[in-house]
Amino acid sequence: MSPTAAAAPRARAAQALRRATGALSTAATARMDDDLTWFRDLSAEDRSWVSLIVQAGIRSFVDWYRRPGDSSPAADTLAASVFGAAPRALAGVITLQQTVDLIRLSIEVVERNIDEIVDPADAPDVHAAVLRYAREVAFATAEVYARAAEVRGAWDARLEALVVDAVLRAEADEAVLSRASALGWTSRGDVAVVLGAVPARRPQTDLFEEVRRAADAAGLDALCGTQGERLVVVLGGVTDLRKGAEAVAALYGEGPVVVGPSVDDLSRAHLSARAALSAHRSASGWPDAPRPVRSDELLPERALAGDGHARRHLVDEVYLPLLRARSTLIETLTAYFAAGGSLEGAARVLFVHPNTVRYRLRQAAELTGFNPADPRDAFTLEIALVLGRQSGRTDDTAGA
Repeated sequence: MSPTAAAAPRARAAQALRRATGALSTAATARMDDDLTWFRDLSAEDRSWVSLIVQAGIRSFVDWYRRPGDSSPAADTLAASVFGAAPRALAGVITLQQTVDLIRLSIEVVERNIDEIVDPADAPDVHAAVLRYAREVAFATAEVYARAAEVRGAWDARLEALVVDAVLRAEADEAVLSRASALGWTSRGDVAVVLGAVPARRPQTDLFEEVRRAADAAGLDALCGTQGERLVVVLGGVTDLRKGAEAVAALYGEGPVVVGPSVDDLSRAHLSARAALSAHRSASGWPDAPRPVRSDELLPERALAGDGHARRHLVDEVYLPLLRARSTLIETLTAYFAAGGSLEGAARVLFVHPNTVRYRLRQAAELTGFNPADPRDAFTLEIALVLGRQSGRTDDTAGA
C-alpha cells in the first residue's frame, strides 16, 4: 500500500482518537485514582500536573499517529511534548517507577478503548502504533529523570560548596543551616572539621561521594568541599574525634590529615575549621604525627607558627592552672626539664627527695593532661612555660 493510500485510514483513526482524547484522559485519571495509592496521596496541585501529563501523552500519540510514515517519535520530542507542560520540580515529587506505572496504566486504558473508538478495520494498526509509542515514551521518561538528576546533582554540589565555604568563613547563619538540612544534614551530635590534601587524579564528584559513603557507614553526616589543594570535610554526629576522622582519613591525599576540636553544632563549626587550618599549616613541624592527628596535639607547632589562639590556649589551659595550683609545680617542671628528664637531677637542684619530684610531676600531668615523662608532652609543657613567662601573667593576674 502506498503512503498516500495508507494516510487515509490513519487520518480517519486519528480523527476518531482526537475526539475521544478527553474521555480517554478522564478514564486514565479515574483508573489512577483507583489503582495507584501514591496518586491519591498527592496534593491537589500535583494531581492536576500528573493529569496534565496523561492528557499531553494521549494528545501527543494522536498527533504522531495522524502523520504519514512509520518512523518512531524521537525521545527528545516526546520529552518536550509530554513532560514539557509540567514543572521540573514534579520529578522530585513522583519517582521514576511511579511515572512508569502511570504511563503503563494510561496505555492500558487507551488499548482497552481502541476497539470502541476507531473503525474495526483500523484497530490492528492503532494497537501496533500504541505499543511502539509506549516504548518510546518509556525512553523519554528515563531521559527526563536522568536530566532532572543531573540538574539536581549540580545544584546540590553548588549548595554543598556554599555551606562548606560559609563554615570556613565563619558565616554559618540560619540560612546556611537550612541549606545543610536540604542536603541531608541531620544536625545530630557534635561537629568537627577534617582537613588534608586533595588526592591526585581523582574526580571531585566521585571523591565526595566516597567520603559521604564512608562517613555514613560510621554513622556520621558529611559535607565536603575543597579549598585550594585541601579537602575539607565537615563531620556531624562525632563522639570520638580520632575515630570520626579515621572514618574518612584514607580518602585524603598524601600528607597530614588534621581534625579540629568538636563543637556543639554547625553554626560553631568555624571554630573547629580555624583550629584545623592552623594545625594543617603547622603539621610539617611534626613529621611523625599520627594520621589523623588532632589539632590540639599540634599546639606547640601552631604556637611557634604564630597562631595566637594556640598561644593563648597554652597559657590559659596549661601554664596558669600550674601557676594557680602550686608555684612549686612550675619550679619543679623547670628543674626536671633542665636536668634532661632526670628525677634525681631535679631533686638535687630543688633539695627535695626524688619521690617529691615524682609526686609533683604527677600533679602537673593531672592538671594539664600532659605527662612530663612523655617526650611529646614534655615538649608541649616546655613551650607553655616559655609562653606563660613571656605573657607576664602572674598568680595575681591569673584570674584576670
